[in-house]
Amino acid sequence: MLSKRGCWGWLLALCGGTLPVGIYFLLPAGSLAQNLTYNAVGLLSAVFIVAGVRRYRPARPALWYLFAAGQLASVAGDVTWEIYAYVLDQEPFPSLADVFYLGTYPLLLAGLVLLVRDRRGRDLTGLIDAAILATGLGLVFWVFVLHPIAAGEAGSPLERMINTAYPAADVMLLAVLARLFTGRAVPTVSGRLLGTAAVLLLIADVGYAVLSQYGSYDGGHPLDSLWLLSYLLWGVAALHPSMAFAQPARPPAMRTRVAAGRLVLLTASSLLAPCMLFLPGMTERPGDWIVVTAGAVVLFLLVAVRMSGLVTQVQRQAGQLEQLAMHDELTGLDNRRQFEHRLRTAWETGQPSVALLDLDDFKNVNDQLGHAVGDRLLAEVAGRLADAVGDTGSVARMGGDEFAVLLPDAGDETVASVTDRLLRALQQPVRVGRHELLVGASIGLARGTGVTEPLEALRRADVAMYAAKERGEPYCWYVPEMDRRAGEEARIGAELRTALDTGQLRLAYQPIVELPLGRLVAVEALVRWEHPERGLISPAAFIPVAERNGMIVELGAWVLREACGQAARWRAELGDAAPQRISVNVSARQLTRPGLAAVVAGALADSGLPASCLTIEVTETAVFEGGRAVEALHELQRLGVRIALDDFGTGHSSLTLLQTVPAQVLKVDKSFIDEVTMRGRQAVICTALIQVADGLGMTAVAEGVETAEQAAELYRLGYRLAQGYWFGRPAADLPVVRDLQRADSR
Repeated sequence: MLSKRGCWGWLLALCGGTLPVGIYFLLPAGSLAQNLTYNAVGLLSAVFIVAGVRRYRPARPALWYLFAAGQLASVAGDVTWEIYAYVLDQEPFPSLADVFYLGTYPLLLAGLVLLVRDRRGRDLTGLIDAAILATGLGLVFWVFVLHPIAAGEAGSPLERMINTAYPAADVMLLAVLARLFTGRAVPTVSGRLLGTAAVLLLIADVGYAVLSQYGSYDGGHPLDSLWLLSYLLWGVAALHPSMAFAQPARPPAMRTRVAAGRLVLLTASSLLAPCMLFLPGMTERPGDWIVVTAGAVVLFLLVAVRMSGLVTQVQRQAGQLEQLAMHDELTGLDNRRQFEHRLRTAWETGQPSVALLDLDDFKNVNDQLGHAVGDRLLAEVAGRLADAVGDTGSVARMGGDEFAVLLPDAGDETVASVTDRLLRALQQPVRVGRHELLVGASIGLARGTGVTEPLEALRRADVAMYAAKERGEPYCWYVPEMDRRAGEEARIGAELRTALDTGQLRLAYQPIVELPLGRLVAVEALVRWEHPERGLISPAAFIPVAERNGMIVELGAWVLREACGQAARWRAELGDAAPQRISVNVSARQLTRPGLAAVVAGALADSGLPASCLTIEVTETAVFEGGRAVEALHELQRLGVRIALDDFGTGHSSLTLLQTVPAQVLKVDKSFIDEVTMRGRQAVICTALIQVADGLGMTAVAEGVETAEQAAELYRLGYRLAQGYWFGRPAADLPVVRDLQRADSR
């Protein structure tokens, strides 16, 4: 890191360097002291440059040493002229001093070329722009400065040639500097100081040439201040810390302004030649007319080459834009637009088939491991899918974690083969950094035959894909029945919205009893739909629809409020005879949606029901992946609500789940209860589950008990809570429980 002294040293050098410049004009004009002061400023410039290189260690020190050599060459010219004047008492022109003076320009020019090359590298466009600018300025200098000096009657031809050489060399310097100030990078402070020094040198040289041609020039002239300041700025530029840094890129807004300024500058330079042809008296000066005409031709050719390059650049950028518009940036595959274009083309010429693939549970990867890991996973999956399809078809990323495969004119065997390869490609774990991820997928297949519009095949593949997800199958072919079912689901979804708004829904309560006597200890709230036209609609018909379309969140909140309100009323009316707890089922979508704990807390607060009287039931599948679902359960536990694992044994059963999920109740699924009296595998599982529950301090509830024998066997195995039709059916009010003592006596 640069010290404050290094950051401000250049400014101190600039202020200190102006002191000898001021002293120069206080000394007698033309005196030896004045000339020696002039030489001291030149030497100081060279010293500054060397000091800057030694301090900041730029990557290209050679260019700065060339600048220092240029300043020393100019000082050598001054010293030589002073020897002529004060030792030999001569003032020859031209002389050996001019050799040193003119030798300054190639050194400075070489340094500037290195500076521009270091910043821009190989840039044909920049060279052409510099040539246009140099040609236009050169013509102006020729007409108004160079040619009048060269054709003047004052002085010898050699004198006129040397007077012409100085401003001509300055124009070359400015042409190179033009690239520095019109490029895509922001000139540094050091670069601006160099540009200012070159401009001052140009003005001084032009002024000197004009004064020498049409009058006399004596030492101590105000024009000397320009040379002196040019000396100083060359050196100060090397002392600024930015001399060692690369030029920073311009922001897009600034780049637009620079491009506009460059266009104006190049346009003006191109118009200089034809404009000068109309100057008064130009036709009477054949030499000027020929040079300007030749310059106009050169400018025309340069502009033509520049436009050719511009057209090539536009075409290249158009190709890049087309690539971006038709391909996915993350994976490099075709995007949706390109896929639809390929599908239309294939449909017009043949009978394509479409496979739509959606990754299973990809959202959990983003939620748990971050989007960076998710993006790398998608890129790896995209490569595997492309390899699996090969030359048989094309793969596109349709968005998110959804991919599509187009198989032109592929028969059923080819489609089946490609589908098998796609599934096998995803069977191997995907290594992303330190994570090893297993990726599953659901694939929907559809043929392009029998459709009136090509995108219909894509829609059918989408329908088949969701059917595969619902069935738990790896892939599924589209059949018309899927559309009829989708239409039915859409109708149920719309009518469910009406049912929720108009009060068609109600709750039924199924008893949970204590064994062996069957005393009512809790109830489970179950939603029912009394349709005004179709009668009672089974929850199996509308709950999955609500889960898919998202209405389950609103429906679940309604069930929570109604159940808590009913439980609070029973407690107020029945006292100790009321059920101790009420259970409410919560879906996977409710668990992953933020704010579930707030909804539960609101329902408890509005009803006045204690949190300990509410049990939230969740399935293993809903919480198996962990993440937000388990976090929501912990939030509910902190409220004081009990958590029950519902239908245990039918989902992703895992003993690890019992450690990660904060559950107090284990509800054993009916499938294990049905054959518990057979003393077979089911009985063994029921025995193991009650032992696990007891060992973990959990309460086990047997679900789906339908006979007295099942109830007796469960009690013998250690179960103390059960529910099922044997004890009582769901009822709209407090359920009536079978008297087990009377049933046993019969």
